[in-house]
Amino acid sequence: MTAGTFPDVDVLFSSSDLAGAPTGSRLPHAPDEPTLCALYAHPPAPTGRSAFVRASMISTIDGASWGADERSGSINSQADYRVFRVLRALSDIVLVGAGTARAEGYPPLTVPRGLAGARAAAGRSPRLPTAVVTRGGHLPESMTGTGSDEHPYVVTSELGRTRLPTTVPADRVVVCGDDQVDLGAALEGLAERGFTRVLCEGGPTLLGSMLEADLVDDLCLTTSPHVLGGDAARPVVNADGFTGRPQARLGHLLHADGVLLARWVIRQTTPAPVV
Repeated sequence: MTAGTFPDVDVLFSSSDLAGAPTGSRLPHAPDEPTLCALYAHPPAPTGRSAFVRASMISTIDGASWGADERSGSINSQADYRVFRVLRALSDIVLVGAGTARAEGYPPLTVPRGLAGARAAAGRSPRLPTAVVTRGGHLPESMTGTGSDEHPYVVTSELGRTRLPTTVPADRVVVCGDDQVDLGAALEGLAERGFTRVLCEGGPTLLGSMLEADLVDDLCLTTSPHVLGGDAARPVVNADGFTGRPQARLGHLLHADGVLLARWVIRQTTPAPVV
């Protein structure tokens, strides 16, 4: 989706007035989106962790995370895109599973148009890098031929590293695990490279693994006003259920054109297992 005429956003609920967007206020689109940037400002990383992880997903009313074309773009809207642009602009790096990057056709990312000033004000790099998670070293074709400055970081296992194309620069490879990807170690590796504000864009399986490992701090979930049926995955996939039963409190809830945009602050009720 490309930038067009962005709708005003209504603040249905906000747990804090510090961002200048109290419950009941309306946020028209503005250059560099100062109020939305304040609403989505990153807190410090939790104690004992080196990175703050925010996840961003979308779902229809009946729980589908993509449309008939198996892409999330077919169920999102200008309201969702307005907030999504801010999430990217405020992040150090975008973390995505290889399967989702392949299905969605991820290109090399750029800072959303009109938000370069907001990104600079937040102290972020002018570039917006991507980190692709692949246990087996299989990258989407769209990500194998880019130059060294644009090549995504690759989060993989030692086994996956041996299968990577030779075009992947060695300094872009984050190895964390022998034949599985240790996501906690992956975040440590990204933080060592200066990426401490991570935006996880899924897909559902990666987000399920991140939640199971108690590595998600915020979940920004858009509810699209569609009912699709079918067998599309939910925004979070975890076949066995969560050991730690993650709980959440509502940070804020926005609305525009029938779309609900929630930011959930995640809390774990019991310790998560080491993965």
